[in-house]
Amino acid sequence: MTDTHGRSEGPEAYDTHSAPIMGPFVAELLDAADLRPGDAVLDLACGTGFAAHTAAALVGPTGRVSGVDIDEGMIRVARQHRPRLYPDIDFTVSPADRLPFEDATFDAVLCQQGVQFFPDLDAALAETARVVRPKGRFAATVWAPVDRQPYFLAQQRALQQYGGPDAPRYFARAFSCSAERLTTALRTAGYGDTAHREVTFGIALPPLDEYAHGHLATLWGGLITEAGGEEALTRAAELILDQLAGHTAPDGTATLPFTAILLTATR
Repeated sequence: MTDTHGRSEGPEAYDTHSAPIMGPFVAELLDAADLRPGDAVLDLACGTGFAAHTAAALVGPTGRVSGVDIDEGMIRVARQHRPRLYPDIDFTVSPADRLPFEDATFDAVLCQQGVQFFPDLDAALAETARVVRPKGRFAATVWAPVDRQPYFLAQQRALQQYGGPDAPRYFARAFSCSAERLTTALRTAGYGDTAHREVTFGIALPPLDEYAHGHLATLWGGLITEAGGEEALTRAAELILDQLAGHTAPDGTATLPFTAILLTATR
């Protein structure tokens, strides 16, 4: 999830705590985009650059990767983590619906867990259609419904109890873009060959006694502490641990299913 509302810790913490969950989906996203050496690639709503950094290795020194995100802090961390081997990776602060690129600049556009947060999805996808070349590829992931994802469901229940009246609405945004909605928007923007499928990974999370608290604080700490202080944040994390107790190994780690919908299209 890349929504920054309510975050009490910085983008460095987001990068650390989100990597275990985001990482396994990156390879699937890039494979679906069929990246090739020499490609020019745009990572839209790139966050701290999970997809962009990996794409740079695939397109190689003859390729070019650009990442854009509206959050200046995310872009700062993405630049800090930029692979030194590929100097042509570039990160820019920009909204998704006003991209700072010429027409037909890219061979592929990627968006991992970002489209659901765009204020105007149709305008953003129209911009991607403008900057992608004819026959260019688009690939994005969005989360499947929350009730199928034990970890996110535990977070949701913690926010409902401790996050205040606005928290559930903000949390729901991460699961608000269906395959049907995104497919319609892609076709309206001029894409064809649209397709989607579910991707599920069993992801091994670090010991939950620390990870659940840290990840919750990174994403939603502001909302929770505003509603009930640091004690509420501690209790919310404990509630997550209680809900996931049946999934937790003796060493405190937990392997949990995460499911995303992967959508592809061609310009």
